[in-house]
Amino acid sequence: MSSNDIAIKVEGLSKRYEIYSSPRDRLKQFVMPRLQGLAGQPPKQYFRDFWALKDVSFEIKKGETVGIIGRNGSGKSTLLQMICGTLNPTSGSIHTNGRIAALLELGSGFNPEFTGRENVYMNASVLGLSSEDIDQRFAAIAAFADIGDFIDQPVKTYSSGMMVRLAFAVIAHVDADILVVDEALAVGDAFFTQKCMRFLRAFMKTGTVLFVSHDTGSIKNLCTHAVWLEKGEVIQDGAPKEVCELYLEAFYEAQQGKSSTTKLRAFKTKDDSIPIKDQRLEFINTTNLRNDLQVFKFDPDASSFGKGGAQIKGVQMLDVNEHLLAWIVGGEKVTLRIMVHAYQDLDSPIIGFYVKDRLGQTLFGDNTFLSYKERPVYCQEGSEFKAEFGFYMPILPAGEYSIAVAIANGTQEIHKQHHWIHDAVLFKSESSSVASGLIGIPMLEVNLQTLESIT
Repeated sequence: MSSNDIAIKVEGLSKRYEIYSSPRDRLKQFVMPRLQGLAGQPPKQYFRDFWALKDVSFEIKKGETVGIIGRNGSGKSTLLQMICGTLNPTSGSIHTNGRIAALLELGSGFNPEFTGRENVYMNASVLGLSSEDIDQRFAAIAAFADIGDFIDQPVKTYSSGMMVRLAFAVIAHVDADILVVDEALAVGDAFFTQKCMRFLRAFMKTGTVLFVSHDTGSIKNLCTHAVWLEKGEVIQDGAPKEVCELYLEAFYEAQQGKSSTTKLRAFKTKDDSIPIKDQRLEFINTTNLRNDLQVFKFDPDASSFGKGGAQIKGVQMLDVNEHLLAWIVGGEKVTLRIMVHAYQDLDSPIIGFYVKDRLGQTLFGDNTFLSYKERPVYCQEGSEFKAEFGFYMPILPAGEYSIAVAIANGTQEIHKQHHWIHDAVLFKSESSSVASGLIGIPMLEVNLQTLESIT
């Protein structure tokens, strides 16, 4: 492979720290070895070595999205700092090809006494932009950060969310070739996180991303390659699915001991003559494990695009009696209603939606095309129309979610997008029985019974 195809190359990278038991030992280390040398005695060491990284090597190709996974203290942040040039290695080498922009620890690179505006100019200039370039991009950076008049206030007055907004806005506008992102996005609000994930997914099509997370789901869904660090060493690197599975296995074994396999007799199948009972409907509002979802109002000013031949005027969540819902319980039957105004004649309108998690991953969605493929609904200029989707809301892990909605005209393959709203409605899963996975499936029945002892 040509060196021009490599974005980051790490060879034999190590970082050693000297750990002292007390300040007195630090003073001894500064003075005593010299005195011992003058006295002809072998110098004594008053510290112990701690290797944050030890002989780490890997390559990242241009255009790859690589995830670094590992427990706290595994060396992830140390590795990122050395790749970004803010920390020098003890040994080994790092070669990068292209401009690097990084979002590391919260507030890193910001002077708390400077205003947001001053920090934008300082950070962007460090990343290689001239004053003229920053002048031209400042309005776009400020709009992306969306912190209002705080842009001219000292950064020390910012909340953690505002700090992330400004830091990400800068790295999104410096024409970087390589993005290095730590888990700082976890403190952002839902709207901004979705905006960041849209930028990241667009950047991933052409740029190189180094992404650090404890979340194996994020690594598997965002990355093309994964590296597992443990105690400063590379344990495994390769396909994200394989690396994450090995990491989780090792994590649980560290908590519970080595895995073992227990032979069990097969469960007896139930008598098919017993009618199936949908316990969701009976216990949906009484179980202490129910999934409470808070639904926020439709935001007509959310980020959107389109040709403008039609406009989405409202999005609602309704129960079976067509009452508006501010709260939904996972497993409940709901209707998503999307209301549209036509500004021109539409001969084959298609209305659809996606439900996305905080990382912008699509969990589920649908549109009207297949249902009306053979009998399209004609909508005249000036008319109002709506689409409704009825479904059982899946059980969702605790966190923030958004619904993207769109109106187009044409076919599934060839159509004109008239109005697409990225985050038309936000909702939040406040409590959930889902322990892992992107969604939970409401069970028709749950059984637990003892089996015969195996002799």
